[in-house]
Amino acid sequence: MAWLPSGFVAPDRVELSTGHHLRPIREADTPIDHPAVMGSRERLWEMYGEIWGWPPADMSYEADRVDLARHEAEIAAHESFNYAVLDAGETTLLGCVYVDPPDDRSPPGADAVASWWVVDDAVGTELERALDELVPDWLAETWGFRSVHRLP
Repeated sequence: MAWLPSGFVAPDRVELSTGHHLRPIREADTPIDHPAVMGSRERLWEMYGEIWGWPPADMSYEADRVDLARHEAEIAAHESFNYAVLDAGETTLLGCVYVDPPDDRSPPGADAVASWWVVDDAVGTELERALDELVPDWLAETWGFRSVHRLP
């Protein structure tokens, strides 16, 4: 796609200073994604409800699985990217990082839209601070974005 440089290869794994890491989300992550999302649903709805209509109060496990399958396909097609924030053993999903092409809500000159969140239990922790520090630099240095519109 035009929003990414020709030949761009998205990172498969990004280490955080906390011992956690990011990796592209997969449909197979549904067993750890669904409880993370629904356990933080009210705060996530405040962040994303108006812009994405997500996550709905009644989001079923199956609806989440379908959503993650869509994300996995979009990642493979380089249309958009969703990275899971995971513990070392990948047994717990603690948040997500979204990297998308600019859209009609983006300011002129933006070359990407990004957003990230952590589960309620990680708000205000070292993990959230590490993510807040890493993502902007990562998007500039690894992805080559000069102007990123951050949501929400």
